[in-house]
Amino acid sequence: MTRLSLVTGGGGFVGRHLVRLLHERGERVRVLDLAAAPGLPQAVEIITGSILDPDKLRRAMAGAERVYHLAANPNLWASDSGVFMETNYRGTLAVLAAAADAKPERIVYTSTESILKSYRRPSPDTVDETVSWTVDDMPGPYCRSKFLAEQAAMAAVRDGLPVVIVNPTLPIGPGDTHLTPPTRMLLDFLSGKTPAYLDCVFNLVDVRTVALGHILAADKGRIGERYILGGRNIGVPDLLELLGRLSGRRMPSLRIPYWLAWSTAAISESLSLVTKRPPIAPLTGVRLARTPMRFDSSKAIRELGLPVTPLEASLADALAWFAEQRLLRPLA
Repeated sequence: MTRLSLVTGGGGFVGRHLVRLLHERGERVRVLDLAAAPGLPQAVEIITGSILDPDKLRRAMAGAERVYHLAANPNLWASDSGVFMETNYRGTLAVLAAAADAKPERIVYTSTESILKSYRRPSPDTVDETVSWTVDDMPGPYCRSKFLAEQAAMAAVRDGLPVVIVNPTLPIGPGDTHLTPPTRMLLDFLSGKTPAYLDCVFNLVDVRTVALGHILAADKGRIGERYILGGRNIGVPDLLELLGRLSGRRMPSLRIPYWLAWSTAAISESLSLVTKRPPIAPLTGVRLARTPMRFDSSKAIRELGLPVTPLEASLADALAWFAEQRLLRPLA
């Protein structure tokens, strides 16, 4: 009988691409998400509900041979920071508990690269899967919730659950209907909403590579291991040069120091507590950018066969999608 795979958060940026890939492989796919996910293949079964709803979660898990747990709040700021612990940590505990009862053959938990860096003990070195920090090293409520969720996934392995962990870096590409932080960053640069930049380094990866990496982790990943699903390490000046060349738009040229970025973010977050609107730059993001966010994906390339997608191609596809969705004003 055809394998049934459950994707929590299947209506999200990575989730949509993962669902399509699973469907193209001939698998039966079930999605559990807070809202309906238009645009997914017709054959996909969609259950609308929360991972914190025991009945919906039990129904979604029933008969699933593989579980891909992507459901999370991916933002770096929320007017109520408690939402991160509720969704990202307690939601993961609920999924793991349901899986312990349903006994799928493999569970892929989607963590994040941001918990692999320490805010208290910054290091400029390139990071791989061997790093080990504590929750106190995390720079904000989002990272703390994801750190604790990954720790719960590791504990579940010790209790006998077949969990493999993936840590995607910053996914970019077409189809980000929710405008996650990396997409917002690109759009703000392209639209002129960000007049200056903080000179930092991060790792950008094609969203379709990340989606495929989840399947490869289920197929080939070793239980209890984590795999960084990354792409290219790039500094902001080089990214801006590349964006300008691909888009024909003028990019910001004013560089600001870290202390000014931090102060601006702190003031912006204080105002956001009153307005309930997202800050210009969340403090968590600025703290993460304090030192280079360089990541080494060689383990995933070697053990899983993770492909390497050229950054230029990913950005070009993202730009084409932005234009199609009219997210940018046409050039004069």
